[in-house]
Amino acid sequence: MLAYLILGIYTVALAYILLYCIMQLNLLYYYRRHRKKNPYQTPKVEDINSPDLPFVTVQLPIYNEFYVIERLIDHCAAFNYPKDRFEIHIIDDSTDETVEIVRKKVEHYKKLGFNIEQVRREVRQGFKAGALKDAMYLVKGEFIAIFDADFLPRPDFLLATVGHFKDPKIGVVQSRWEHINRNYSLMTRLQAFHLDMHFTVEQKGREVADCLLQFNGTAGVWRKATIEDAGGWEADTLTEDLDLSYRAQLKGWKIHFLERLGSPSELPAEMNGFKSQQFRWSKGGAETARKMLPVIWKSNLSLRKKIHGTIHLTGASVFVFVFISAVLSVPLTYLMPQMGLDLTYLKVFFVGLFSVIFTYYEANVHATLEKHSFVKRIFKFAILFPTFIALSMGLSLHNTIAVIQGYWGKKSAFIRTPKFNITGMGGTFKKDKYKSTKLPWTTVFEGILALYFLGAVIGGWFWYSSFMGYHLMLALGFGYVSFYSFKHLKY
Repeated sequence: MLAYLILGIYTVALAYILLYCIMQLNLLYYYRRHRKKNPYQTPKVEDINSPDLPFVTVQLPIYNEFYVIERLIDHCAAFNYPKDRFEIHIIDDSTDETVEIVRKKVEHYKKLGFNIEQVRREVRQGFKAGALKDAMYLVKGEFIAIFDADFLPRPDFLLATVGHFKDPKIGVVQSRWEHINRNYSLMTRLQAFHLDMHFTVEQKGREVADCLLQFNGTAGVWRKATIEDAGGWEADTLTEDLDLSYRAQLKGWKIHFLERLGSPSELPAEMNGFKSQQFRWSKGGAETARKMLPVIWKSNLSLRKKIHGTIHLTGASVFVFVFISAVLSVPLTYLMPQMGLDLTYLKVFFVGLFSVIFTYYEANVHATLEKHSFVKRIFKFAILFPTFIALSMGLSLHNTIAVIQGYWGKKSAFIRTPKFNITGMGGTFKKDKYKSTKLPWTTVFEGILALYFLGAVIGGWFWYSSFMGYHLMLALGFGYVSFYSFKHLKY
């Protein structure tokens, strides 16, 4: 009886993963169809001398960004946009030397004629959402551009975005993230590998399929009226950007994604910062799903939109089923011969694997912005794809906890992801003041899971070899995550 229960749960987990992958394949279909009819085009840039350029407020919400805040302010001050048509608000909740750095930068640019202010709050509540909400009363612009501290916006960013708001239905324009340190380490390469898929197949695929998509929290522009119409920023989830995106679209506003307008940014370079970002995204997504799914299903949206929106908001739940199927695969390995069952039907779940391969292939070989030969792109894909899958499986415990907490309603603080001004292959975070000093129990358990799956590999050599490759990837994934989580701690 226990064996059949394990098999049943395992099959259900694989079924959910398959459904998620098929929905990704559906987005790939829309993306490919759109690209066939609409080849890539250079983003249209407005004439800087046009008298119709709107006034824009640039908001920079920050908290303790000692290493990167100066370059962010410098890049925003370098916008190729009339000085009298934009203002910069540095919404500064910092508690360290960042405050003084910002003060000096603001003083410097004010002398040069810029409309720039350092905005401080007496009471820091609501984290980033609270900061953006509290600063709204200062906004003079019809449009609001938002950048996180790790971004380096291009000079033509405002000119390349504001023109799209001539369509009165568009409430948000989102640009594609680029990565200045994608080649810094294996971990940053794998992050870029995944984000490149999100900022091609997922975002553009959802837009052309007329599904709900999202503002990614930074490197985008909001119509001020859209924020107000949607109810404003709310701090009851860790993904205030996703939450407001859905509320705005349910009000009838559209999000326009500019795939070929890149906004350079810095990826997390150390494991614990990367995991804190993953935790926030996974838990925040679950919190937003808990909050918004009842509203979505009561709305007048089409059934197709409701289904796509549900899969989008519950996307991080796939980690829960990856973790369940991984853990149960070990006892199943030893029970299968005893059960005497023909498990050929499980091969249908390879459809999910092929769906993921096709999706990431499109994003990292065909749609990539990297200027490499086709052969080199194929070679890189062949190396990075299985490594990315192993890392994703290694994060499944960490993200499963985040998702469960999000659905359960357990509240936690907004943990920022520290950045260290690392570009290309240079820079280091070894002496960083923001590194974590606490060893989470999950890091220890991830190490135990690595040994658990390594034992399954060894046992499979003597007992049942069908899962050996799968268990080896799990052992490597959990081992990699655990090892670098421990290595990157600050002592």
